[in-house]
Amino acid sequence: MPETLKGAGVSPGAGYGPAKRLVRDVPQPDPDARHGGDAAAEADRAAAAMEETARDLSERGERAGGDAAEVLNAQALMARDPALADDVRKRVDAGASAARAVSEAMAVYRQMLAGAGEYLAARVADLDDVRDRIVARLMGAPVPGVPDSDVPFVLVAGDLAPADTAVLDPERVVAFVTREGGPTSHTAILARSLGLPAVVACPGADTVAEGTMLLVDGATGEVAADPEPGAVEAATAASRARAAAAAQSTGPGRTADGHGIPLLANIGGPKDLPAALENGAEGVGLYRTEFLFLDRADAPGHEEQVAAYRTVLEAFPGGRVVVRTLDAGADKPLEFLPAAAEEPNPALGERGLRMMRRLPETLDAQLSALAEAERDTGAYLQVMAPMVTDAEDAAWFAAAAAKAGIQHAGVMIEVPAAALRARHIATHADFFSIGTNDLTQYACAADRETAGLGRFQDPWQPAVLDLVAASASSTAEAGRSCGVCGEAAADPLLACVLTGLGVTSLSMGASALPLVRAALARVELAQCRAAAEAARAARGPEEARKAAAEQLPGLAELGL
Repeated sequence: MPETLKGAGVSPGAGYGPAKRLVRDVPQPDPDARHGGDAAAEADRAAAAMEETARDLSERGERAGGDAAEVLNAQALMARDPALADDVRKRVDAGASAARAVSEAMAVYRQMLAGAGEYLAARVADLDDVRDRIVARLMGAPVPGVPDSDVPFVLVAGDLAPADTAVLDPERVVAFVTREGGPTSHTAILARSLGLPAVVACPGADTVAEGTMLLVDGATGEVAADPEPGAVEAATAASRARAAAAAQSTGPGRTADGHGIPLLANIGGPKDLPAALENGAEGVGLYRTEFLFLDRADAPGHEEQVAAYRTVLEAFPGGRVVVRTLDAGADKPLEFLPAAAEEPNPALGERGLRMMRRLPETLDAQLSALAEAERDTGAYLQVMAPMVTDAEDAAWFAAAAAKAGIQHAGVMIEVPAAALRARHIATHADFFSIGTNDLTQYACAADRETAGLGRFQDPWQPAVLDLVAASASSTAEAGRSCGVCGEAAADPLLACVLTGLGVTSLSMGASALPLVRAALARVELAQCRAAAEAARAARGPEEARKAAAEQLPGLAELGL
């Protein structure tokens, strides 16, 4: 391999150790493999392996918690899909062995997902992982997973399934490098939640020989082979400095000269509250309510919704809680809602508010539950709609929210058209929150799970920074707040740039809060503005990051 590889750094920090590869090889069943004649027993064996896989995935999710639990529970539901079980049984009845029946049935599902638009296609890797785990059990082969080691190591893989990433032990795995993935992929999000240095979309990962000593920089995306001792010492010192700074950071988010920038947590439900509170979240900047609705045959009832929302609101008396209304569609279809007409590209189709405008009774029920949940909690509830495109969308949502008794209705900026016309939307929205994951994806026409498009999935793209600046400027002129709740907020250096662009709050996974708080405390607002200007003037994302860092010398000791 070359002395230094370059990928996308997605989780700050440095890791040093010998390379070890993920165990991923699972023998594929013979295309002509048949069972011995007892179809019922063979079908039961397949069903048992599917259920054992689902149970293992669910247990991993429970141990991991947070974002990992949501991803792994979705995988468990794949293994428990009744339609898949029926297909497997039919193939066994026709004579196929259990392993062959599972492999063929899931190949049909795989083809459907791969052709269903970018959002659903991104789940193909998750489906492949479920298939491999079931087939391995049926064939008596080792279940794919992280290798054992007596010494800490750098994990190298083509890609990491959520089930692997979620249970990585930071005491054993000091960093990981993958050939596939992108800055906002499941792998990247889970790496940040674990605080593990990680580099994804690294084309040279396949060239790394087992045992090669690697130094991984999760901020710059550089992977050095057999580095000089001085480089390891410098990286290790910076990593220790980051950990110490994060541990010492307390209080509300603010710059060194006292400019306040509230630091909030992204959550998927009440189970994520302990981590948010432990890491000093000043409130919730994104409550992803769709996780209450997903993977169930019926919509949650009024009382169930009220209870879930109230638990979160009561955790932040006097604090802000920003709730995103149901963001269904695309990669998050709901079984109990009538489907839209067939969409060749669901990511550009009927999702978020677009779906709710077709099914207003579902939105009305959620808004009513939120209004009731807020009563007597002392929290400051703000409710926002996803996938707002223009002023008409914003006006429609504001009217629906007011009718339900919601006092503060806002919008997410994920569509470039909304960022460019924020001044018009501001006449109807009380506040704005920028979802940088989708804004980047749509602005650069680059699916977040496609490794070859890594540089276009980077929120450091100057064009994306221009859109953030346009939104923040328009909303400031209208006297509205404009936060960021995408993964970009979890990057300490980029958090300073976003502050300089005029963003008024930052929301992120709870584990990222301490280091972002520490970074802001080392810089002044004028420096943030200079860094933002320098980044926007750059030609590309890598140049933008370097230009910003030069304007923020106070972050150098943290290796940012």
